[in-house]
Amino acid sequence: MPKKVKRDWKSYNDQLVKRGELLIDLDFVENWEKELEEMNRGKRGKPFDYPWSLIEFLAFPRYFFRLPFRQEEGFVEALAKLVPELRIPDYSTICRRINCLQPKLERSLRGLGDDVVIAIDASGMKVTNHGEWRRELWGGKSKRGFLKIHVAVDVKSGQILAMEVTDERTGDGKMLKPLVERASERANVKLALADSAYDSRENFNFLESNGIEPGIRPKLGASGKARGSWARRRATREFMKDEKRRKRRVGYGGRWRAEGTFSNLKRTFGEFATARKFKDMIQEMMLKAFTYNMVMNLSAGR
Repeated sequence: MPKKVKRDWKSYNDQLVKRGELLIDLDFVENWEKELEEMNRGKRGKPFDYPWSLIEFLAFPRYFFRLPFRQEEGFVEALAKLVPELRIPDYSTICRRINCLQPKLERSLRGLGDDVVIAIDASGMKVTNHGEWRRELWGGKSKRGFLKIHVAVDVKSGQILAMEVTDERTGDGKMLKPLVERASERANVKLALADSAYDSRENFNFLESNGIEPGIRPKLGASGKARGSWARRRATREFMKDEKRRKRRVGYGGRWRAEGTFSNLKRTFGEFATARKFKDMIQEMMLKAFTYNMVMNLSAGR
């Protein structure tokens, strides 16, 4: 019987403590005027008064500490006492500019390996914090359902390589292709792990055509015939012959990384979206993914 690995609780505790740190980079103060000059060059209408780097900085307390916009204004006022040259935006400007941010996940990624294994999964996110009672009360007449968050997570580091946000009616399997495409832009993906919701000939063929091994669990009762996908035929027959061996070979247990990511996201940032418009909800989830990666890098010392 294999020896049970003992967790290094001191190291684990230190990592959790570091997750409470906020990486404060005040370089935007020094580059304030230069950045504004570049942003306003050729711009029509009212020029920008605040650089994007300040807005990105304010996105951290907004989503990591769940700070409302009015309190964000107070946060900048307090910071301005230490940095006298800092100009203070009002809360409506902070709200508008944060909702216009275009976060690039590749800027939040650190320490990826040469060959990356990704775990793909989806989970629901409430669009309001009123709980389930409203849906039970109004039944199918309730217009406010759920968001569906689809992610591709690096199994080794736990970082989110790609995220897609849809409504609750979108099937999981349809989102494998865009997730893998976006993840492949940021890392060399060699293996994609996913549950049976992603089992389709189209997904197997797509992965094989891109040189990525499919670690997809076939559906219960799946046929071992090709029917247009030899990749799915090989995987299904290997699974039918020896399920445990197949899972060990592809490292199917690594799928827990995606499930753990959803758990961490909801515990850290809440189980609901604070935005009201769908486009703003998408923006909010992308910013949370960006912030999540930064927090993961802090705790890992990357």
